[in-house]
Formats: sequence, C-alpha cells, structure tokens
Amino acid sequence: MLEYGDVATSTELYGSKSSSSAICDLLIKLQDKFNVSCQMKVRHKTLKHQNQDIIYLMLNCLPRFRCISFLYSLPKLSYNIKQIHAQLITNGLKSPTFWAKLIEHYCGSPDQHIASNAHLVFQYFDKPDLFLFNTLIRCVQPNDSILIFRNEFSRGLMFFDEYTYNFVLGACARSPSASTLWVGRQLHARIVKHGFESNILVPTTKIYFYASNKDIISARRVFDEMPRRSTVTWNAMITGYSSLKEGNKKYALNALYLFIDMLIDVSGIKPTATTIVSVLSAVSQIGMLETGACIHGFAEKTVCTPEDDVFIGTGLVDMYSKCGCLDSALSVFWRMNQKNIMTWTAMTTGLAIHGKGKQSLEVLYKMGAYGVKPNEATFTSFLSACCHGGLVEEGLILFHEMKRTFGMMPQIKHYGCIVDLLGRAGNLEEAYDFIMRMPINPDAVIWRSLLGACKIHGDVVMGEKVGKFLLQLEEWSSAESPKSEDYIALSNVYALAEKWDDVEIVRKTMKSKGILSKAGSSAVQTVSMAVIKN
Repeated sequence: MLEYGDVATSTELYGSKSSSSAICDLLIKLQDKFNVSCQMKVRHKTLKHQNQDIIYLMLNCLPRFRCISFLYSLPKLSYNIKQIHAQLITNGLKSPTFWAKLIEHYCGSPDQHIASNAHLVFQYFDKPDLFLFNTLIRCVQPNDSILIFRNEFSRGLMFFDEYTYNFVLGACARSPSASTLWVGRQLHARIVKHGFESNILVPTTKIYFYASNKDIISARRVFDEMPRRSTVTWNAMITGYSSLKEGNKKYALNALYLFIDMLIDVSGIKPTATTIVSVLSAVSQIGMLETGACIHGFAEKTVCTPEDDVFIGTGLVDMYSKCGCLDSALSVFWRMNQKNIMTWTAMTTGLAIHGKGKQSLEVLYKMGAYGVKPNEATFTSFLSACCHGGLVEEGLILFHEMKRTFGMMPQIKHYGCIVDLLGRAGNLEEAYDFIMRMPINPDAVIWRSLLGACKIHGDVVMGEKVGKFLLQLEEWSSAESPKSEDYIALSNVYALAEKWDDVEIVRKTMKSKGILSKAGSSAVQTVSMAVIKN
C-alpha cells in the first residue's frame, strides 16, 4: 500500500522531472483515498501537460496534503506559518525538502518573533539533518548564522560539508568586523584541513569574505592559488579592489589591471555586467575619463547597452560625473529605459558637485514623476555635493523641504552637511546657532566640521570655544578615542592668533596622552598609471 509520505515525496520527484503520465498513474493508485471528481480534473490537466497545476490540484484534493500546497504556493506565510508547521507534524510528513521550505518561510518573515521559531524544526528529527542545518544557516541573519554554527560545532554531533563552511563564510562576509574576520580565518583553516577547496564556490566565497573584511592581501592570495576560476571569482576579486575607497587609489588601479588580466586569460572567461559596474567604480575613483570611455564602448559591444541595464547605466552616470564630463553623464541618464534610486542620486550629486545647483534640483524634483522617491542617501549625497559646490541657498532649500515636500525627517548626517555647508561659506555664527537649535544631540563630527571652518576663515574666538568643547566631548565619550586631528586643529587656531603658549600646552597634552600626529602623503599619477608615493 502506498503511504502518504510516499505520495508527497513522489509528487516532488515527478514534478521536477515533468512526467505528466507518472503523476496521473500515482493518483490512480490512490483512488481509495482520492475522490473521482478530482481524478477527472487531474486527467484533464494532464492532457494539457500542466504539471504544476496537477500537483497543486492533487495536494488540495487530499486534505492531509493541503498544507504542502500552501507551503509552496504562497509567497509569504508570516501569519499562518505555525499552522502549516503543525500540519506537517500531524500528518507525519518528514521529507527534508518540506521542512527546508518551512525554514525559508520562517526566516523570511518580517516578524522577528516568528522568524526566531525556525530552529524548532530540528526538534522533530531524532538525528541532526545536515541539509536542514545548512538551510537554516543560509537563511538566518549573518550573526545568528555564525552563532548557530558555533553552537553546533561545539556539540560535535554533526560532520559538516563544504556547503556548511561556504554559508558560514558568506555570513562572515555580510557582517564584517574584527571578530568575524577571526572566525572566517578559522573556517579557512578547517576548509583546507578537510579538503573542501575543490568546490570552486568555497574559494570564491573566501575571496568575497576577505575583501568584505578589508583584508585584500589574503583575498588576492586565495585568488592566485586557485587552479581554475569562474566569472564570479573574477568579479569577487575585482569588486574587492574597487570597494576599498579609503583614499588610496592603488586598489582602484589593481582592479583595472585585474580586469585586463581577465580579458587576456587563456580560460576565455568573459566579463559580465557585474564586472563592468565594478571596473567603472574603479575608474571613477581615479578620474581617468579616457579609460572610462573605452570601458563604455567595450560594454556596449560585448555585454549590453547601458540603456537596457540599470546598473551599468548608473555606473556610467557616476563615472562621467566624477570625471567632469556632465554632458556624457546626462546623455546616458536620459537615454536609460529604467532608472532606480541610485541612478537619480548619482545624477543629482554629479550636477551639484560641479556647481549646477538649480539643474540638480530640477532633476531631483522630477524623480516623483518617474515613480521614484528619494531616500536618506539621496539627500546626504546631494547636500554633500552642495557643500563642495558652494550652493548654500540650494542646500538650505532642500534641507527644509525634506520633511515638508518629501515627508522625510532629517538625520544627524543631514544636519552635519548643513553645518559643513554654512561653515565653508563663512557663515560661522549661523552654523553655531544651527547646531544649538538641533533637535538631536550633535556628535563630534559636526563640531569637528565647524572647527575646521573656523580655522579656514580665521575666527579665533569661535575656534577656541568649539575646539575646547570638542576635546571635552571626546573625553566624556568612552566610545571614541581622542583624534590627533582635533588637537592639531585647535593648535593651528591658537597659532593663527599667535597664542604660542596655548599652542605649547596643546602639544604637551598630546604628548602626555600618547597621541601622535599622522604623517602627510601625496600621490602622483604618471603616464604609465604607476602611483609614486612621497
């Protein structure tokens, strides 16, 4: 006699193989548990070769299997997922595939109380199931994934495979920190010990992990040691280089060099849209317009036209804007068939950086007509661009319209942009009054911005007041260690007023606290694209 558990498993098997007749034969064998009218409906569906409809109909006609149809047919089950869970237990359905789908629904729920029940799935199984465990660590939040793996590892009841380590490494990459970097290195050692590096996904994830944690040297070492590489591998390494933007252009140059190596590699790997986006990001950091134009042409001939790919189009808009070619940026922008929030942000920011304040505001206000609503990052980028472009009026207008027109409350970073905007323009008293009227407590960054403006415009009285307050604020805050830049800025303000005794006091304070000033550096780009450090 065919049992219900066999039916569920067979349904999934036959559905994956697209075997209409096999599904129909299975239903005929269940005629004692399957009403005649439902059989006729299934016969009709079978003749039309609509296998997914057959499975759905079968599961709904057999009451005990309706929970499976709900499990696979509904996109979100945040409100009745517990009922589906109970039905799986009641009906004795132990197929790991069903329970893996249940875990996915639990973890995908926006309700954290429901999502936290995903681990309850394991209580129904006598022995730990590796497939379900891998599904769980793949679906939960990164920090939870690391914690679950650590707990199971300490128990020592399960032998992990390469997918386990791959998922945990991915979690470490999505939650970069000093602690996750240490965990990932331990995982790397275990991967080598157990010989799981033959699966190309594992070393590729290691590259992604090291690059996300800013250990680009280890990422490149893994890349160089790989006997074969996929397109995803090349993209992970190029993206790792281009994502390091801490004021050092050598990483962007390395991304371009690696892109050239990819093109001439004997394996014949072809660049994808992801490759082009990462390379354009590297070009925008260096400001090499000619190189960016060449990549633009290459993308159109070999990958796709920017008009049809929103990510490549956005990358081109950003690249042309940062390289100072606004006409090309606008040309690409208006020819794009689809624009997302990043596209609009890149264009409005590019216009504002180059002093096109009114034109930038016009583009910003057109976003609503295209069904795109600006977010916090859009306003931050635009206000920052107004600072560099000296667009005081435009920046203040947009700040006051954030809540009134766009319904968005300004955050601390938006207030910081306004202080920087007023300070750069020399409106120091207005900037100080603006800080005093802020509905949220100003942080050290805001005071630091005003202190820098005081030094630039020679306001010694205001600079001394702000500098002392900033140093006191850092002493009160245990989370932030004193920065040498703040002491040096206050020292320079005193020097500007020729208060040499106060300069000496500040310098002695730095020495007693062991605060060292950072050495300056400069970079020169030669014709051969080499970077010479001085």
